[in-house]
Amino acid sequence: MALWFSSGAYLPVSSSPDSRFPHRPQWAMLRFARNGPPSYILLAIALLTGLFGGYILSSPPRKAELCSFPFDTPSIPNNQAYPETFPLENIAHPDQSAGGSLLVSDDLDLEALHSIVTGTKGYYARDYSMGLGWNNMRYIIETALHHGSLLNRTVIIPSYVYARSCEFENAVCAAYTPMVNRGDAINSDEWRQLPEEQQMGWRVPMSVMLNLTLLRRFQPVITVAEYLRLHDLSEDLELSNGQWDTQRYHQNPSVYDTQGDPPSLHTIENGWYDPQDLNRVDRLPDEMKSRGQWDSLLGDPGKDEHGDWPSPSKTNAYRALEEELAGRQHVLAFDRARQILQNNGIGGVTSDDDLIQVLHDNGWEVLYTFDGALGMDYVKNVVNPIKQVAPRDSIRGFVDDYYHVTEEVLLLRGEIHYERKPASLRFTTTSARDAFSRLVLFRIRHTDSVLELSATMARRMQELVGGRMWMGAHMRRGDFVRYHWTMQAEFGDHLQRIRDRLDKGREILRSIIPQSLGTYAVPDVVVKPEFVQHHAPNKGSTSPPMSEIRATLPTFVNTGVVRAPDLITIEDRRRFGWPLLITDVLGIVEQDLLARGAFFYAHALSSVAGGVVNIRAANGADPRTAQID
Repeated sequence: MALWFSSGAYLPVSSSPDSRFPHRPQWAMLRFARNGPPSYILLAIALLTGLFGGYILSSPPRKAELCSFPFDTPSIPNNQAYPETFPLENIAHPDQSAGGSLLVSDDLDLEALHSIVTGTKGYYARDYSMGLGWNNMRYIIETALHHGSLLNRTVIIPSYVYARSCEFENAVCAAYTPMVNRGDAINSDEWRQLPEEQQMGWRVPMSVMLNLTLLRRFQPVITVAEYLRLHDLSEDLELSNGQWDTQRYHQNPSVYDTQGDPPSLHTIENGWYDPQDLNRVDRLPDEMKSRGQWDSLLGDPGKDEHGDWPSPSKTNAYRALEEELAGRQHVLAFDRARQILQNNGIGGVTSDDDLIQVLHDNGWEVLYTFDGALGMDYVKNVVNPIKQVAPRDSIRGFVDDYYHVTEEVLLLRGEIHYERKPASLRFTTTSARDAFSRLVLFRIRHTDSVLELSATMARRMQELVGGRMWMGAHMRRGDFVRYHWTMQAEFGDHLQRIRDRLDKGREILRSIIPQSLGTYAVPDVVVKPEFVQHHAPNKGSTSPPMSEIRATLPTFVNTGVVRAPDLITIEDRRRFGWPLLITDVLGIVEQDLLARGAFFYAHALSSVAGGVVNIRAANGADPRTAQID
């Protein structure tokens, strides 16, 4: 990986104990030299930018004169230790004592960390896909937390994530948090073809992205750095690629048992979790085991299979359904199963209860999960519960296979995110599905600083539109253009698509009456009439300045819209602190803002949309007030 270095370049270092970059020079200067004269120019620019930025940031009168930088008011506590990688010698950093900051340290002392772990069966660790953006990382963390709760284990999550963009020059963000070459950090060549400055990322502490204090009220969770501290190991040992180091993380015993052994380890190999013909579920209910004659003596203990189903008797109904299975998803939609059975002359399936009985009698079971957007699972929200059916002999319970493990650390290897449903498993009861929904909607939340800023921005938006309702949209370009994932390649066409959807949204808002309001099919939510209590938006002017705003787009647009950053003042930035320099942090503020709008539109391939819809559902919004396509 590569950290920002005081010279203004970045310093490549290994992301693993076995030095996975033997082919890369060990010093930034050598790497620049290898890249040729253009890289020398880049190095010179970086040097000048770093020095000039440091001068500006350390000189308050000059800051006001030369740039509109938001940190005249400090925002980091005096007693907070900075990592050695920060080039801070000449930079005036925020200080909580000057007032106004919402950014405080979430560091817990060893006693507090020990109390979190005590009472659980041990730790649940994962290999985290650190190359993904924040919203996909959040989906993975949601899954890990649910798995940990099923097994009564303390969940270990990364101490930081990699942000992909800085709102200012790279050197400005690097002055406040370590800058890395993302490809070096995670051992990937995905961004190598981009200009050097666009390959960079920034380490953002997990406590900036999630409200860990709230989360810990409901569930035992610690970061990798905190695990290392509990075992008297340097936090610098945390691997930059998100993998669990089975050697260095297991060197020392707990600081509370210095004479004991290092933590024992049990590994769930990736291929054991959910190979293509297997449906992983939360747990096997006793009644399902009884129906299918589950045998605890069957299975392969070498693959953590503690019991198995006997070979099924494949009836005509079983075979008719089995023939329709295709792809990785070894399931069928509930109503599709009904149609298949009827088409094959199998009756008695008109009502849901009758269909379920026929399925049970023929070796199939009903599973519960959530529907994605447009039949895809890029948007992993938890607001559209559905039923699916699967052959009973394909189903294995996570609790049944892994709750018995006695080793201190239970490690799930590899990637189980792509092409999976939320939680990376399905549920055997509606109550279990709803428990996961509660975790996502009410326990994994943004920080107070994010909520306060987005609420302030929403009030300003309300004022801009003269007290009427306002609508928002997420416009994803950037990497989506590069990967050809946008619905329209041309910017103008994309913008027009959004306008068309918002025009329809306006008509929907006008048609809604308070008596017809409903909520998403999620637990513990009541209708919030505030979403539609104002007058519907008018069809306003498309040329700025505008008196009536039709959309809030979290991307740069100059025509006919208000950008979310336009609603942020310099005082907001001072109060929030340095994380608002990071585009990814601004993104979660925008996400929460979009959840407050009367109507929301976004792209079905964007994970951002799933997060917005989840927040809207938790806030009591009506499902008609959002469209994802």
